[in-house]
Amino acid sequence: MPRFGLRFACCFTAAILSLHAQTPEYGYQVVHAYPHDPNAFTQGLEYRAGFLYEGTGLKGHSSLRKVQLETGKVLQKIDLDPEYFGEGITVLNQKIIELTWQSETGFVYDQSSFRKERTFSYLGEGWGLANDGQNIYMSDGSPQIRVWDPVTLKEKRRILVVDRGQPVLNLNELEIVRGELYANIWQKDVIARISPADGRVLGWIDLTGILSAEDRSRQQVDVLNGIAYDVLGNRLFVTGKLWPKLFEIKLVPKH
Repeated sequence: MPRFGLRFACCFTAAILSLHAQTPEYGYQVVHAYPHDPNAFTQGLEYRAGFLYEGTGLKGHSSLRKVQLETGKVLQKIDLDPEYFGEGITVLNQKIIELTWQSETGFVYDQSSFRKERTFSYLGEGWGLANDGQNIYMSDGSPQIRVWDPVTLKEKRRILVVDRGQPVLNLNELEIVRGELYANIWQKDVIARISPADGRVLGWIDLTGILSAEDRSRQQVDVLNGIAYDVLGNRLFVTGKLWPKLFEIKLVPKH
């Protein structure tokens, strides 16, 4: 075979293998289990300076909370008006930004006092929020992530999230973890690791079984939802809606 033909064949084979390559998958190791309010319908979760900040949902039960990690105790809380179904939150520049589900309305609070400072609008449903200090990322249940200006809260662009060319549906609660965008997939016990640059799924985290059958049998629980990351301590936390526990986990590559 001519040299150029061999080179072409090698490149062609590599391309075929790449097309069929599986997205990396990860399992988990539970480092610690913490108490979590079993009445909290978790929609947004972030860790800042030793505390969890949590947004909860359901009309008439939606709230914004500051929570002690070790005990699950609610240290500070403000309830949303009954007309609103609270959704994702993110903490940036001493402000807490919160979405609502179908009201096309968001709120900005002072992080320290929880005083509501302003209301803003957006089109469509609100699901999850996260930020990297430069941009705010917002999910709406579709395969698209909206990128907002952190000051004006106006949309700058969108990222289409794909896994091997296929759009990923039901992107929900978001978190930035070491430069990647993590997203819960609604109604599945998995988290997608996403490149904020181009929307490619870089890996899947399978959290099947993290909440035991015993915990599930004690009360009615809902889906996995809630990701928080401790930047200084390099700790990753996950929980779910109405879950009695919050877990610190380490990722374990699947072989």
